[in-house]
Amino acid sequence: MVDLLIKNGLIVTMDKDCRIIANGSIAVEDGRIISVKRGKVKTKSKPEEVIDACGKIVMPGLICSHTHLYGTLLRGAPLKIETPTDFSQILQRVWWPMEEEMTREDAYASALISCLEFIKTGTTMFADTFSGPNAITGVLDRIAAAVEQSGMRGIISFEATERRTHAEGARGTKESERFIRKIKKKRMSRVRGMFSIHASFTVSNELFHYVRELASRYKVPVTIHTSEGLTDLYHNLGRFGKRTIERLNDEGLLAQDVVLAHCVHVNDDELTIIKKTGAKVAHNPMSNMLNAVGVAPIVRMLMMDIPVGLGNDGYIFDGFENIRAAFLLHKVALRDPRAISLMEALKMATIRGAELYGLGNELGSIEHGKLADIIIINPATAPTPVRPENVAEHIVNTVDGDDIETVVVEGKVIMRERKIQMFDEAEAVKVARKSAEKLWQKFEAIKRR
Repeated sequence: MVDLLIKNGLIVTMDKDCRIIANGSIAVEDGRIISVKRGKVKTKSKPEEVIDACGKIVMPGLICSHTHLYGTLLRGAPLKIETPTDFSQILQRVWWPMEEEMTREDAYASALISCLEFIKTGTTMFADTFSGPNAITGVLDRIAAAVEQSGMRGIISFEATERRTHAEGARGTKESERFIRKIKKKRMSRVRGMFSIHASFTVSNELFHYVRELASRYKVPVTIHTSEGLTDLYHNLGRFGKRTIERLNDEGLLAQDVVLAHCVHVNDDELTIIKKTGAKVAHNPMSNMLNAVGVAPIVRMLMMDIPVGLGNDGYIFDGFENIRAAFLLHKVALRDPRAISLMEALKMATIRGAELYGLGNELGSIEHGKLADIIIINPATAPTPVRPENVAEHIVNTVDGDDIETVVVEGKVIMRERKIQMFDEAEAVKVARKSAEKLWQKFEAIKRR
């Protein structure tokens, strides 16, 4: 029996042929797409729910390939610090002090409000790494609880680092392992686990080996910040006589299950290694601009057929803003308006994001047999007609998160006409603001009342 029928929509499939279907219909049964076609879908019985998408755009839910959900609690904080002049100072003066104050309940609050922002702006899956040295054991359960409550899909991990002690790196890795074992036992589908390493300049080779062995054993992805700032590159050159990717490869970390976040300061030799090992890249253009670290050679990666997904690194959660940034940044960096095409930008936020985490056969496009993670966009405010021949241009250049009308995850409507269905929006905001104020007081961004 068809559980959900979406009809009369302008469907942007993001399949291998990037088909665009006018007046199209999608039938969903047991959470999966069983039909995608132009015109009407014949069903044996009346569908449980019918959504008329006439005049609207239907496309796969966006996938955020790299984020830090707890970053939402720092937004707008009136920090009383000397303004950082480079990326290392940003870590030392902003992120690391905040992470040390995080509690498990702060993690839950930030996850819930982040899920709210993601759903409201059309993202249906994310890959998150949490860092909080004083809130390790059990913290992923709290993040998972928020994701489950929201109805969306998430891959979560604890970010292992040895910047303070080697023992801390092991504890962080064991938290990810504990959680992975738990969800595999429960066979959870919308929440998955992975391993996360902060960056090569904060961990030892021994931790690389430890994480690599565990990831292979449990068959889950590994993610690591890679050459985001020059600190990473200079650390590896100065201490090991190798560039970042060379060191990761020599220590046996790189493989098809590895997602390298950023890859700003990498050269052609390193890109060749990435291509050879099958590793993949999560591009974070808006974060890279915010932190002034540089422009990743994404165009070169695409020319080499290195899979590139799109992330936000905990900064702007509206995926359409990130799509637009990726589309524009490389044009100005290379002074070439042909640098990134419309479809390349859209692929990074959909099918490529799924492929980064080994889910390309399940998510990222609207095709028969795939999980029904779908968004419906109302382009009512578009200044010009939206048609099959220009819909991709409208998605990249006109649409923003406020235009998302309906969000479906695994065949279930989790936002209908911009109303969240699974939890109380106002309560999520209240919980987040309470956590944020306590955090700000702890690191003296604001005075205690």
